[in-house]
Amino acid sequence: MARKPAADWPLQLDNQICFAVYSTAHAFNRVYKPLLDRLGLTYPQYLVMLVLWERDDVPLKDIGERLFLDSGTLTPLLKRLEAAELIKRTRSTEDERQVLIALTPKGQALKEKARAVPEGILASSACSLGELSRIKNDIVALRDRLNAALGE
Repeated sequence: MARKPAADWPLQLDNQICFAVYSTAHAFNRVYKPLLDRLGLTYPQYLVMLVLWERDDVPLKDIGERLFLDSGTLTPLLKRLEAAELIKRTRSTEDERQVLIALTPKGQALKEKARAVPEGILASSACSLGELSRIKNDIVALRDRLNAALGE
């Protein structure tokens, strides 16, 4: 096989950070799936639940901002979580345009079962907690720089 010119280096798939992040996210999803199946959640639903387990009874807008999701993407997720009796949606008494999202007792109880998920990810990664924390911090810093470049 002929050597590729050095000028082609930036266009080689294995040199793309975006592909490394994309393919890693795909691997994460494959590891998460059986863990989340035990909870009856999809990955996006799990993210919503994580937000609510941190702070309950929050405006839909706050969840969207936290997860980088618009209301058009978030609303169907919330409807499915509500149908599963994990959350309830109510209108704010102070501003009826605002929808508040709160955990039900069943949603609160699911938190205990969910404790196994991060443990499973840590075990599957074969990384130390410190190593995963450093990787996460680097990825978050990169995400923030990219968002800043877009003016977000």
